[in-house]
Amino acid sequence: QVQLVESGGGLVQTGGSLRLSCAASGIFFSSSSMGWYRQAPGKERELVATITSGGSTNYADSVKGRCTISRDNAKNTVYLQMNSLKPEDTAVYYCASGMGNWGKGTLVTVSS
Repeated sequence: QVQLVESGGGLVQTGGSLRLSCAASGIFFSSSSMGWYRQAPGKERELVATITSGGSTNYADSVKGRCTISRDNAKNTVYLQMNSLKPEDTAVYYCASGMGNWGKGTLVTVSS
């Protein structure tokens, strides 16, 4: 059974930082590309960042320079370090595998 469990969300002030984690089980994690997506209220889900099994990364323009995606294959965990947070970063953040598995999300709220 595949499980992706996100954690690390919360309330933070503008300019603050958060690190999201996604613990994976039931997949061949080290050979899986992984990604972070987000969905703001009233908006469609959008890509935030992805990382391949080899460690290549890709970012949405809106977060480039502020977010870093990384992975620890020994822990079956993917991370999203978010800095210089803005109110428009407020959203539910989802972890996804390259095989189409999704977590339930973690809420990030950035206050102005």
